[in-house]
Amino acid sequence: MKNRKHALVLAGTAAALAATLIAAAPAPAAPASATQAAPAAQAAPKVAAVHGGGTIRYPYVPASHDIRFTVDAEAAPWSRPFPAQGGEQGMPVDARGKVTIYHAMPDENVIAVGEAEVDCLVTGGRTATVTAVVTSSNVGWEGKRIGISVQDGERGNPDRLGFSWGIANVDVQPDGSVSEPRVGTCMAPAPFTEVTKGGFKVTPAPLPPRPSTP
Repeated sequence: MKNRKHALVLAGTAAALAATLIAAAPAPAAPASATQAAPAAQAAPKVAAVHGGGTIRYPYVPASHDIRFTVDAEAAPWSRPFPAQGGEQGMPVDARGKVTIYHAMPDENVIAVGEAEVDCLVTGGRTATVTAVVTSSNVGWEGKRIGISVQDGERGNPDRLGFSWGIANVDVQPDGSVSEPRVGTCMAPAPFTEVTKGGFKVTPAPLPPRPSTP
């Protein structure tokens, strides 16, 4: 069971996602005598989200390792107030959901697992960055914030994923010692690994307006 903490690189159990398609009947044509069409109902604002699960290829572990991530995150803007000036209403990138991590290491007869609660989500095109705080694990990561980046592949390209440990987030001190800084909200490296099985759906959305103060 050596180096279990450093070996946790994978996402949790892969969850199958089903999409429900709703077909809408066409609206009837306006009567010939009508001079003005009724105003269209205002569409609900799009909510940023990431859903999916997949196995990744990570070159710094043996090929026999099985590493999977699942991410189910949805924006919940201005929902996490914090006790600081300007934090009374939370942040525009507040979010909710769950991230799971699964890393099977047959060479060490170890399976490392973790589950984390999403606290931040930001999107840009087909890429999203998510952070989550670990709520349960078998490697002692409880309370640790992790960062996950996801790129929704297009034009036949594979999806990609990055995570805030392993090759990133290392701080070398003046005395040569190495530490791992705490991950801030919505902080994660670029999606540097390829998803080899499964996939992710990124729903982008612009940052929401600041809510009005009472």
